[in-house]
Amino acid sequence: MSRIQDILNKAEREGAVRRTHAADAPIATLDDLPVPPPPPRTAEEPVREPGVAAPPAERVIEAGQLSPLLVAALSPHADTAEQYRTLRTRLMQSENGRARRVLLVTSPGHGDGKSVTAANLALTMAQEFNRRIVLLDADLRQPGAHTLFGLPQTPGLADVLAGAATLDDVIVELPDYRLSFVPAGLPPERPAELLGSGAMRRTMEALRARFDRVLVDVPPVLPLADVGVITPFTDGTVMVVRAGLTAKPQIQRALAAFDADRIVGLVLNGSGGPAPAGNKFGLRRAR
Repeated sequence: MSRIQDILNKAEREGAVRRTHAADAPIATLDDLPVPPPPPRTAEEPVREPGVAAPPAERVIEAGQLSPLLVAALSPHADTAEQYRTLRTRLMQSENGRARRVLLVTSPGHGDGKSVTAANLALTMAQEFNRRIVLLDADLRQPGAHTLFGLPQTPGLADVLAGAATLDDVIVELPDYRLSFVPAGLPPERPAELLGSGAMRRTMEALRARFDRVLVDVPPVLPLADVGVITPFTDGTVMVVRAGLTAKPQIQRALAAFDADRIVGLVLNGSGGPAPAGNKFGLRRAR
């Protein structure tokens, strides 16, 4: 945990100085980045792993106006996008032969950048050839991932869990980015109960069978019960914290909500400039 402890200390230090200077070499901010056109579509079919059936066709929807925060799609050659590729590589290296196919992405509180990190990481993973990636917005309280892609909020996960839609009804295929996406749907009355239900378990099992990687954007850890009920359906958790915003005691309380072997690593967001630039990573190897 020494690397994670280093990041905790760095978050505390940078919170005190409010990022008056960069701790590392300068990193381009979002305003500096060019916005090239999206990559061309490909008709190439992904190679499936033995024993994994090809999924049925999903809804194909053109993404709307992408948020400028999605640098992995809009500026894939920029330094900031390289930060997300580094995170992708380190996550793969930390597996040590034991694949973590379903990952939670969460944060101690609101405003840490978890949804932006989850979306960029999903886009970066989707850029690997022959890999099917899905981003699932399981933040049923304050969903926002759909706005990053300029997509409608519903139908979504909440509709599936309530029995009002099937999984095939809500999976959106974004062929320009080789990414699939499941929006959250309209916030239900009892989100924690839905996330811990048998319907959620079956949904996660179906996504695990259909995709090579499932990234799950969930609500902040504190003070909600949502993350705890969905954790058993996943293989690990990436915690996103924000330099200058997330207090060290808050980070420690959030980490304490998980078993130690459930924490894949900690991402320090905004350590060298505006989020998502300047990410630092503390990762654990699978045991």
